[in-house]
Amino acid sequence: MKILVAGSGIIGVSSAYYLAKAGHEVTVVDQESASALSTSYANAGQLSYGMSSPWAGPGIPFKAMKWLLAKYAPLIINPKLTFLTIKFLFKILRNCTVARYEINKSRMVRVSKYSQQAITEMVKEYDFDFELRSHGLLQVFRTQAQLEASKKDMAVLDAYNVKYKKLNVEGCIKVEPALIHVKDKILGGIHYLEDQSANCFLFTNHLAQACKALGVKFDFNVSIQKIDYENKSIVGIQTDKGLYQADRYVIALGSESTDILAPLGINLPIYPVKGYSITMPIKDDVDAPQGTLMDETYKVAITRLGDTIRIAGIAELTGYDKSLSKSGDRITQFVLKDLFPKAAEQVEDDHLWAGLRPMTPDGTPIIGKTPYYNLFLNTGHGTLGWTMGLGSGKIISSIISEKTPEIDIEGLDMFRYQ
Repeated sequence: MKILVAGSGIIGVSSAYYLAKAGHEVTVVDQESASALSTSYANAGQLSYGMSSPWAGPGIPFKAMKWLLAKYAPLIINPKLTFLTIKFLFKILRNCTVARYEINKSRMVRVSKYSQQAITEMVKEYDFDFELRSHGLLQVFRTQAQLEASKKDMAVLDAYNVKYKKLNVEGCIKVEPALIHVKDKILGGIHYLEDQSANCFLFTNHLAQACKALGVKFDFNVSIQKIDYENKSIVGIQTDKGLYQADRYVIALGSESTDILAPLGINLPIYPVKGYSITMPIKDDVDAPQGTLMDETYKVAITRLGDTIRIAGIAELTGYDKSLSKSGDRITQFVLKDLFPKAAEQVEDDHLWAGLRPMTPDGTPIIGKTPYYNLFLNTGHGTLGWTMGLGSGKIISSIISEKTPEIDIEGLDMFRYQ
């Protein structure tokens, strides 16, 4: 079949790769000039299989209120609240129950674990250099309250067979030796043993080359204007470069998926949560992180990528505004200097980057069929697009190829919201 994939981030390229391997004729279109130039460009670099969890959970509303008042707040909400933001916050609140958290996490873990297997397969098949490190992820706690709350998290981890170790301060330093300089600031942590870190931008572009070797065509600088349909069938996608037609269509446009699909009566609860990152060269390896560290207090990740350190985090609710605020620079640099004060060289402000994470209120991506028989979705991965990318691509390829997916896909498609 001829298949058109809209979007060439990690989700779109993964979809194209597995569809091409299944024997389909695939074309990818994207408004950017190359693959992975939007949300996949400078994300945190985490492959968080063990930490795949929805943002909405028990106790989050109370925590969010405290975060808003914090000096280095992990959550920033534009005081000029729009209807879009209010609606998203309300849907988040509805998912902040124990029952919904467990359902949502189980769905996310399914996709993440599947992606973990796919990454392993990919490394065996291709000699990609994408700065992969299998050092695990260290979640660091600064307060006794965080240590106590982690007991509930560990019960969930046990339920999903996630491999981890609970660590005291000395254990944290053993995992990340550079923390010896700030051992008085931490009380302990959890080490997720199977989590990894890698450069999503590099990987996506390597995978795009593998796609081309399989016959996939990439058309860049193409802006989608509207989707044409008759009854319950898509007949083409209008762009500024003309009409694209195929037998099947995959929308993998992240936060932009909602506006493209709304005229079709498909209303996705995806909100563009802005996140920041800054990438800095390492000053001295002995004082730098060796894997990925998540600061539980500030919700900021510090990741080793080759000879650089990437600091990423913050959830800014300000609609589709991608402008850089001083808060992003101030918070990310504070956390790095607070935990790894001797790790990185100083850089200019132009190293700061912001991207829009396509968040769903339940944290789970939207993968699968739509009311239109030849239109499929692979979007809404939030902060875990890199973690879930390959697994999501394999799932959508199986569905389109009318093969039974290798994992349970219950609750992954858009119909869970109806």
